[in-house]
Amino acid sequence: MDVTDLREQRDIEQVYQPAEDSHLLATTACEHICADDRVLDVGTGSGYVAATVQERTGATVVGTDVNPHACRQARDHGVDVVRTDLVSGICGSFDVVLCNPPYLPTDPDEEWDDWMEYALSGGPTGRAVINDVLDALRSVLSPSGRAYLLVSTLSDLDAVTERANENNCETTIIEEESVPFETLVVFEITLKH
Repeated sequence: MDVTDLREQRDIEQVYQPAEDSHLLATTACEHICADDRVLDVGTGSGYVAATVQERTGATVVGTDVNPHACRQARDHGVDVVRTDLVSGICGSFDVVLCNPPYLPTDPDEEWDDWMEYALSGGPTGRAVINDVLDALRSVLSPSGRAYLLVSTLSDLDAVTERANENNCETTIIEEESVPFETLVVFEITLKH
């Protein structure tokens, strides 16, 4: 195995790979995005959602991720990506913001302190990163834009809606899919004026 193969294997092991949630967000987003939309994929991970949207809609997509392995993998999938925590340092506004945040409720004593934890652990309530995204949404979403946020019923959908309302945002569930132990939903979020 050469150095490139080792790097790719390490990247795969340290990056959340596409699963049911990724497919649901990508498919739903493609139904609502136009070629002239500027799209930000927050926490792009492998770049699957961003690359799918870019390929199917022709939209310009930029991804962000804190994980250097994820940034490399997303770039390998043709996604322009910025290594940053959520939207820190991102300037300008986007027509569409996508996010499949970590949403698994995780007891602090069970956290494992690696890059996969960043991709999976949503803290004790499952909403730690979801709340951060909702709190930051106004800084990157254009006034007439919309965000598509994937959330699990494990994270308490009513609490997510309440946090969005606190940030002067409206939420509508536009897609859902039942999987073992949970239901995945895609919220469409718009800013209240």
